[in-house]
Amino acid sequence: MYYSSAEHYVKPEDMNAMDRILRVNQRIDFPLREGDILKSGSHGAQVTCLADSCRWPRAVDGFVYVPYIISRQYEDMDRITIETGMLDISSATCVKFVPRTHEPNFLNIESRTGCWSYLGMTGGSQTLSLQSPGCMWSGVAAHQLMHALGFVHEQSRSDRDYHISILWENIPEDQRDNFRKYETNNLNTAYDYSSVMHYGRYAFSEDGGPTIIPKPDPYIPMGQRDGPSLTDIHKINILYNCD
Repeated sequence: MYYSSAEHYVKPEDMNAMDRILRVNQRIDFPLREGDILKSGSHGAQVTCLADSCRWPRAVDGFVYVPYIISRQYEDMDRITIETGMLDISSATCVKFVPRTHEPNFLNIESRTGCWSYLGMTGGSQTLSLQSPGCMWSGVAAHQLMHALGFVHEQSRSDRDYHISILWENIPEDQRDNFRKYETNNLNTAYDYSSVMHYGRYAFSEDGGPTIIPKPDPYIPMGQRDGPSLTDIHKINILYNCD
């Protein structure tokens, strides 16, 4: 599968998390939705994850524990990067990533080809791929962890047309499905240009022209790579009923 990525149009130091993800995922030869979401058998047609069936369960103490295993193939610095992405979420929400002991449902974090995740909890051993070294940004790790928690990309929101314009003429026909808009529950939050879940300006560009333009100010930066924005954190807290 070929992705027109931002690598030829955006300086490496200006790439956001999704720019980097699309660059790494160019070599993937299996289908991904929106560039980095893997379909599962149980949730194959699922485009949003706001039901209890795909949220990680809340424990009696009020926290949401997400067990994980990190592959031994990672070097120490890779583990630190991944765990930083976890900490950026767990330090400000009731979602706590914990090493797996015996739990039946858990994230199995491996360095496979590309950066991708399933959407929400799928049950059993749930692979989340963070290829080393390509995906080794803490913001990329946080992006995939938010998919695993049930969050889609920001520009997929139902109200996105009030905040961005999609330049369809700059997107190859076989990639336009990556810009679908869904009937999402936006959790009473404002559209967030700075979300770590937002596409970059040139995502899936066919010829170097922009594919997304913000409104009303076309120069507003979109996305970033440092980790979840304040609104990202707020949405996690709302979805998981954190106190």
